[in-house]
Amino acid sequence: MKAVHFGAGNIGRGFVGLLLHEGGYDLVFSDVQAPLVDAINAADSYTVHEVGEGGTDKVVTRFRAINSQTDPQQVIDEVATADVVTTAVGPTVLRFVAPHLVAGLAMRDPALPPLKIMACENAINATDVLRDEIRAQAEDGWDAIAGRAIFANTAVDRIVPAQAPGEGVDVTVEPFYEWAIESAPFGGELPSIPGAHFVGDLAPYIERKLFTVNTGHAATAYFGARAGVDTIAAALSDPAIAAAVAAALEETSALLVAKHGLDAREMADYRATILRRFANPALPDTVWRVGRQPLRKLSRHERFVGPAAEAAERGLSVDGLVAAMAAALEFDDPEDPQSVDLQRLLREQDAATFTASVTGLEPGHPLVPAVLAAVQARQGALS
Repeated sequence: MKAVHFGAGNIGRGFVGLLLHEGGYDLVFSDVQAPLVDAINAADSYTVHEVGEGGTDKVVTRFRAINSQTDPQQVIDEVATADVVTTAVGPTVLRFVAPHLVAGLAMRDPALPPLKIMACENAINATDVLRDEIRAQAEDGWDAIAGRAIFANTAVDRIVPAQAPGEGVDVTVEPFYEWAIESAPFGGELPSIPGAHFVGDLAPYIERKLFTVNTGHAATAYFGARAGVDTIAAALSDPAIAAAVAAALEETSALLVAKHGLDAREMADYRATILRRFANPALPDTVWRVGRQPLRKLSRHERFVGPAAEAAERGLSVDGLVAAMAAALEFDDPEDPQSVDLQRLLREQDAATFTASVTGLEPGHPLVPAVLAAVQARQGALS
């Protein structure tokens, strides 16, 4: 069996690639970073180091890498004969993956089983986004290749911090992980991924993860940066920051209980597990890495505005989420282009224009007054 994975970075090697290897697949990594591709091809194996309680070292073998920028045809050839394709490139990069899949599916022998395609991104229904890109780029050829692939959405969760210098292609991760995959598209012919679990309804898993892990991680980063703390673990050792993050997550949990019928006590346990993971001192993740790209994280369907808007529509509390958004508005990192743009926009635009353009909230939405007040407070501090 063969799996082609787009994105040979730390998540690709330390999470998705590891689980595919444990499922018995030979791995073909596709990436555009020549030094990384060369380093992978120079190694016979790499080790995934799980740090923290219960962590072990796991060795990955039977892999190779291709530079998709310089050798696109080689990637296409591999896709044409693969059993599984996965991605961990970031939602905005999926459109650049699509051409390889269009060409690979066009070359694929129709007698082969359909190619199982799963985008493993921090986004809702990312595989649907990838499928739509493939359809759009295939144009008139879509009908010919549509039956040669199965598209399944996934929800992924594993903290993979920035790696220490000199680690080569080894990866340090936390012991905890979750990879949930919707089962219906496969029609009973599930891919061999023992570390994943297949579910009938993926929506609760996606939103539970995004609105707890992603919301909580980013909130910790922004509250920590405001307090002058450098690491996520150190931020959560501050009782005031821990309480602020917990307040935001209590609100997202209340939304998930109301929307999906999740058990409130189970959500409380899940929140506690997430906060323990963030506080793992063996993961030296910085508030600056986790907090980067604040404009994206403050957009309409992301980790703050998304759940806060739905909560406000239901009349639920949003004070904790708005407090986290207010901290995000203060995120000022000259090395992060989005942070620079954020502070520039706060200076150049009036509060109403900024709120509408950055958060995407519709005029008259019940969340707008609270967000507008947070924006005005930040602008007042900058003036």
